[in-house]
Amino acid sequence: MYKYFSGDLEFLCNFYKHEFEFEGRIYPTSEHAFQAAKTNQEHEKDGIAGAFTPGLAKKLGRRVKLREDWNEVKNDVMYQVLKAKFSDKRLRQKLIDTGDMELIEGNTWGDCYWGVDINSGIGENHLGKILMKLREEMSNV
Repeated sequence: MYKYFSGDLEFLCNFYKHEFEFEGRIYPTSEHAFQAAKTNQEHEKDGIAGAFTPGLAKKLGRRVKLREDWNEVKNDVMYQVLKAKFSDKRLRQKLIDTGDMELIEGNTWGDCYWGVDINSGIGENHLGKILMKLREEMSNV
């Protein structure tokens, strides 16, 4: 179990710089792609895709005109974004090489939905669960 996606596991982090295509656009990180998927407004997607940092992309994603179905689809969107990110053979192999390790996106900023707050130990860890699901699917190909 890891408390952060850092060091050898930094590639699991959504802020990890690795360009890939998602829904016809090139994104510098999976954070950029995920935040852009929150909206159906093309100009907002473009702005997020061009954000200088993943932190700025996240900030912009909080300001978009949120698509009406966002709460219903956000987990599947994250799955699709990460599937696109890990279509890269090198990254896919690194994910597979984590074996049966439990992947936990620990954080200090209180994100109890996508990760686990390391101060309280509370969190649903949806990001870690999606990564483990992808790892299992990719291992069986």
